[in-house]
Amino acid sequence: MRILGIDTSTPTASVALVEDGELLAEQIQDGAAAGRIGSHAATILPLIESVFASAQITPNDLCGIAVSLGPGSFTGLRIGLATAKGLAYPANLPLIGVSTLHAGAARVPGFNGLIGAMFDARKNEVYIALFRRSQNDLTRVTPDAVLSIKSAIAMLRDHWEESDSVILVGGGAKAYEREIRKSFTAVQISDGACYSSMATQTALLAAARFDDAGVDPSGLMPVYLRAPEAREPTKKIA
Repeated sequence: MRILGIDTSTPTASVALVEDGELLAEQIQDGAAAGRIGSHAATILPLIESVFASAQITPNDLCGIAVSLGPGSFTGLRIGLATAKGLAYPANLPLIGVSTLHAGAARVPGFNGLIGAMFDARKNEVYIALFRRSQNDLTRVTPDAVLSIKSAIAMLRDHWEESDSVILVGGGAKAYEREIRKSFTAVQISDGACYSSMATQTALLAAARFDDAGVDPSGLMPVYLRAPEAREPTKKIA
């Protein structure tokens, strides 16, 4: 099964083409280096075109599309989902949405223990979910959440077993490394740059969820976990 994975949830946008569990082509663009995450709107289609050119395929050669649904940058999530739907509809392709945090944890290879995917949510908060890997099995321990760094550390403490090796991966882990190490000196912390792209893991995680009936792209919505900052003022009731 040939699947295109798309991720624009973080400052680093990525696109990957996988087939039967193997990576065929991949393109990555660091939005932070370009100036802002909104630059994904200008770069995501060229990344996709580059992947198609490298693999010498067109959208009609795909079996499906996978896209990260969040949590993450509100703007980035909308860009990624709109792009994925724009590709899926004309080619009549099924579209699968994947948790950004699940994809983030799945990026860590050859590690047995507790894996925390942690992305910076600003305002002294992080998007976080915990997973436990044993050999090739990655099991979810907690749901996706947005928490203060203090609450995230408390959650990690609640699920940390004495026998666990622990790694935290993502921009949030690096952003709050000082606070984390005050409570956990032995934890490994990585921004994830040394691992496979988010798009690759998004495609690999989605592979098992495609079926012959397909998935209607219109039903997919971004997962924000908190309300957008721009909201109408709350009306007072007399």
